[in-house]
Amino acid sequence: MADVVLKELSPRFAPLYATTGRPSIAPEKLLRALLLQVLYTVRSERLLMEQLDYNLLFRWFVGLEMDDPVWDHSVFTKNRERLLAGHIAQAFFERVLAQAGQAHLLSNEHFSVDGTLIEAWAGQKSFTKKTGPAGPPPDDPGNPTVNFRGETRSNERHASTTDPDARLAKKTRGHESKLAYQGHVLIENRSGLVVANCVTRASGIGERAAALLMVSDLPRPQRVTLGADRGYDSADFVLALRGLGVTPHLAQKTSNRSSAIDRRTTPADDEAEPRDPRRAAAPARNVFSVSQALSWLAGARADVQEQPRLPTNHAR
Repeated sequence: MADVVLKELSPRFAPLYATTGRPSIAPEKLLRALLLQVLYTVRSERLLMEQLDYNLLFRWFVGLEMDDPVWDHSVFTKNRERLLAGHIAQAFFERVLAQAGQAHLLSNEHFSVDGTLIEAWAGQKSFTKKTGPAGPPPDDPGNPTVNFRGETRSNERHASTTDPDARLAKKTRGHESKLAYQGHVLIENRSGLVVANCVTRASGIGERAAALLMVSDLPRPQRVTLGADRGYDSADFVLALRGLGVTPHLAQKTSNRSSAIDRRTTPADDEAEPRDPRRAAAPARNVFSVSQALSWLAGARADVQEQPRLPTNHAR
């Protein structure tokens, strides 16, 4: 599959090669190495280069001979940024998705969405006030001692000096807050294949806004359904989905507040039918596919998109 896509993208690789200076990394090999990093959840380019140095299967897949030198991790990172800037990685994803469509592996009716936090490469000590009087000089400029006790920190008044796009966020109540981004993935429910993904700045409505953004780009020859967990059960999100012609199949919030899902989606108790065990196994497969895709997304750093806004007038 990768060979076919790389052959189709070959005309777009020529402008990426350097004409002067040292030879650059071939885009074909760079893409293959990035696939290995995502699929095997290699945490960094440095570790990926170590794997390529001794793993013969990795070398074979990328196209390196047994005695070929491995690239320096900093050179690999610079070439990766150039590849992303040329939108080659996105084109590769779209070509793979097109192959799945030609093989009739994609559903155009039923989808699932979920999101996760991707921890930023920035420490809590870099999260300082945007404005205000400068504090005393640090005792150690490289690793200063910082006392956060009694200080209220928020994304409105603070920012990271290492990664300004990172936001202070936590996955659920009771968990620690981290500087992070939000990763989002949309899969179709027939084969569990990823059809859309994006990374945004972390926010309270980021998951729902990104879901609307991805669903609105889907070709919809007929009405489709969207499954999601209870974090997506909000009135504005349900209204926006219905305005797009999408039926929300969301886990309902039943504690401390009412659900936005009504009888149009959820039948009454006396109308419910016994579930077929074969059909009951399908949601479990979809949950595994979404979780696996999110683990791949969390293991790789992607471009951060501008934070989408949550529409409020789709169904009004």
